[in-house]
Amino acid sequence: MPFRRVFWVVLDSVGIGEMPDAAAYGDAGSNTLGNIARTRPLRLPTFCAMGLGNIAPLAGLERNDEPIGCFGRCALASPGKDTTTGHWEMAGIHLERPLPLYPQGFPAEIIEAFTAATGYGVLGNIPASGTEIIKELGEAHLRTSKLIVYTSADSVFQIAAHEGLVPVPELYRVCEVAREILRDEHEVGRVIARPFVGAPGSFTRTANRHDFAVAPPPGMLLDRLAEVGVTVHSIGKIADVFLDRGVTSSEKTKSNSEGMDRTLDAIRHFDAGLVWVNLVDFDMLFGHRNDVEGYARALEETDAWLPVALEALREGDLLILCADHGCDPTTSSTDHSREYTPLLTYAPGCPKGVNLGTRSTLSDIGQTVARSFHTDIPRGESFLEAIE
Repeated sequence: MPFRRVFWVVLDSVGIGEMPDAAAYGDAGSNTLGNIARTRPLRLPTFCAMGLGNIAPLAGLERNDEPIGCFGRCALASPGKDTTTGHWEMAGIHLERPLPLYPQGFPAEIIEAFTAATGYGVLGNIPASGTEIIKELGEAHLRTSKLIVYTSADSVFQIAAHEGLVPVPELYRVCEVAREILRDEHEVGRVIARPFVGAPGSFTRTANRHDFAVAPPPGMLLDRLAEVGVTVHSIGKIADVFLDRGVTSSEKTKSNSEGMDRTLDAIRHFDAGLVWVNLVDFDMLFGHRNDVEGYARALEETDAWLPVALEALREGDLLILCADHGCDPTTSSTDHSREYTPLLTYAPGCPKGVNLGTRSTLSDIGQTVARSFHTDIPRGESFLEAIE
């Protein structure tokens, strides 16, 4: 087998320049990495050593004549620009139509059906930041016992409730009811439980978040790996996105820092198979809040972690770094952006400096992982021969 262990890290929302159809999504000029680099100097020596500056022009981040990794970029073949679309495409699933979004909130018939089925009234029903909406509506929630319903730039139906008023199992039950209501044209990618605690003025979300994703079609990467007995360990929200299908074990994380610590532990102790990681802070904490400085610091913190991770890798290991979409914090929009995503790979003792070019789909990464474990997925062209 070409690689005994694969460590696949998704840098959530770290795009590297607008795709040709970006204007149709309202994203002309979006370039998450490029615009951050122009706005605030970035110190990313290890990313650049791997070949990040070779993918596209990035202010202050020079090309490397002898990169230690292989480099390229991926287009998103499916319509859309959200978490589910990007991760599903990595696993070999291409959508024919984008998952529904609700920039004006959910239609009355959905809210009425939700209220009738659960017995709870609704507050909010708007696109919002999760931390801001509980700050704004948390006190009313405690006073009225109504649930806080909101959406975001993703295809999501989010339900926030105070754990002291609505126990976590009850919130999960309500989310399952919502999942059944949101079908057909309203089949959002995820229904998300967002429990919180505290008093007015000091509400905080807890680690009991749970995603109720729409079921991915059969035959995707994790199904195929399960068929051939490959162990899959999920770190972050990967397991939720795929409803735990094909996932042998999983760990939830509260931050990029925790995700990187767990990944390093896996590199040091995981025996064989795939470790699939999502580092969500780029998107959740900084991209959607147009926090350029926070995004830049998160990139630099990841860069500082990389040398330790690279040093821990063994011969027969493959590290893949990529993203699922963009979320440019320098634009007026707080939405995701339709961008190419960077692709960096590193494998001790294997070819270095290979330009993997512009891949037509994120499924090329999934196909490469599949072929490494002697299986395949319905979509994507493997670049395994170039890097093994």
